[in-house]
Amino acid sequence: MAKQIVIKVQNVSRIFDLGKAKVYAVSDVSFNVYSGEYIILFGPSGCGKSTLLNMISGLETPDKGKILVRNKDISKFNRTELAEYRRTKIGLVFQQYNLIRSMNTMDNVAFPLLANGIPQRIRTRRSKNLLEKFGLSKRTYNIPTELSGGEQQRVAICRALSNNPWILIADEPTGSVDSKSADKIMDIFFRQNRHSKRTVLLVTHNPDYLKYAHRIIYIKDGKLENIQVNEDIKRKKTENELVLLEDLPHIGEELSKRLEKKGYHDIEDIAKVEPKELAKVKGISEDSAAEIIYAARNQVNRNRTHEHQSQQKHEETNHENN
Repeated sequence: MAKQIVIKVQNVSRIFDLGKAKVYAVSDVSFNVYSGEYIILFGPSGCGKSTLLNMISGLETPDKGKILVRNKDISKFNRTELAEYRRTKIGLVFQQYNLIRSMNTMDNVAFPLLANGIPQRIRTRRSKNLLEKFGLSKRTYNIPTELSGGEQQRVAICRALSNNPWILIADEPTGSVDSKSADKIMDIFFRQNRHSKRTVLLVTHNPDYLKYAHRIIYIKDGKLENIQVNEDIKRKKTENELVLLEDLPHIGEELSKRLEKKGYHDIEDIAKVEPKELAKVKGISEDSAAEIIYAARNQVNRNRTHEHQSQQKHEETNHENN
C-alpha cells in the first residue's frame, strides 16, 4: 500500500526584516513527509531548522509558500483553527519542557484533554496510563520543580501524546538533559514511530541521532541542502530493545534475542520466511516456527489494517470539512 503524504512543505520561506536588510531564516524549502516516517531535520545551530519546524507546528507563518498537513493549508488558518490544530492534530515537544509549575505531573499531562473538554474520569485514566508507560507513576503528584530534567521531558512527551496525535513534532528534545536521559528520550521517539506507527518529525544538531530516522533532511543557511535515505533503518534498534518481544510477547526474551542475532529484526522479517528456514534457529522446531510465522503474519496484517483505517478516517474527516 502506498504511503500517504501527511505533511507537504512547498517553496516555504521565512523572512525577517532587520531594518535595511532582509534575512531569510528559511529560503524556498520543499519536501514531503509520509505516514509512518521518522524524519530528522539536521543542521548546525541557527541554520533555520527550528524556524521551519515552528511553521509546520503552526507557531509561525510562512512569508512565502505553503504548508499542507493532511491536505489542509495550515498557513491560512486563523487563530482558532491553529489552536485546534496544535491541540488535536499534532503532539509538540520542545527543548524547554514548558510544564505548568503550579500543576502536578498528572495535571500537566491532562491539560490538553481539559482544553478539549474531555471528562475528568477519562483525563485521569489516560494521564495515569501514560505516566505508567514511561516510568513516571511514582511521580504522579510531584510538581515540575521536584523532577529531574529527564523526568520533566518525559512528562512533556506524555502531555504531547495525551490526545493521541498521529504526528509527533519535537524540537531539540534532548537539548536540556544529560546524555543518559537523552538516550531514554530518543528511545521513546523511536518506539512511538516503530511500534505505535506515529509519524515523527524531529529537529537536532546531534549526528548521533541520525541512525533513528528513515530520512534525514539537511538544512544549511536556511536552505535545504540534501535529503538522505537511511538504508539501514530496519537494523537500527534502541539500546537493550527487543523489537520482536513487543510484537510477539509469547516467544519469550531468550528466543527473541536468538532470533534477532540471526537477522530477524522485526516481525516483517519473520513473516517473509517459511517454517523450515526459521527452524534453523536453535530451540525452534518446525511446528513452533510455523506458529511464530503465523502470529507474525497476523500482526503485520493488523498493523497494515490499522494504518489503512487511520488514513481512511483522516481522509473522511478532510472530505467532510471541505
